Amino acid sequence: MDDRVFRNAMGKFATGVTVITTKAGSEIRGMTANAFMSVSMDPKLISISIDNNAHMLEKIKQAGKFAVNILSDQQQNISMHFAGQKKEEEDIDFELIRDVPVVNGSLASIVCDLDRSFVVGDHTLFIGRVIELDLKDGHPLTFYSGKYGCYQAEEYA
Repeated sequence: MDDRVFRNAMGKFATGVTVITTKAGSEIRGMTANAFMSVSMDPKLISISIDNNAHMLEKIKQAGKFAVNILSDQQQNISMHFAGQKKEEEDIDFELIRDVPVVNGSLASIVCDLDRSFVVGDHTLFIGRVIELDLKDGHPLTFYSGKYGCYQAEEYA
């Protein structure tokens, strides 16, 4: 099966957009990702998937902590920054929660201790134990077929 066909098929699943953040030593790192899901309510666990060639992989392992920041529809520029899609550098406004950087203004920041990890194919799945949450009101940034979008609620009768 062709890689492009597989990627296009996966792109047919509309997702929210997240920025994964961590702090290894004094260095704050972030990356845009849409491979995120909740795993368990008891205990509260989430999962993220990181390419085995990504610099973020070793940073999360070093830190032993990370945050998933669910972006609002006002934060596309932040997603593009961490996806390497912007030419100019941009200062990102972080706050520290339990010494983990979170993106200010995110709809949700989910701070986790690294619980375990699994190498699966060309990615590593990290399971995070949720230790703190920060929630805000707003509308999510979405991603579908390689394009950013906004959530549009519809009333059903």
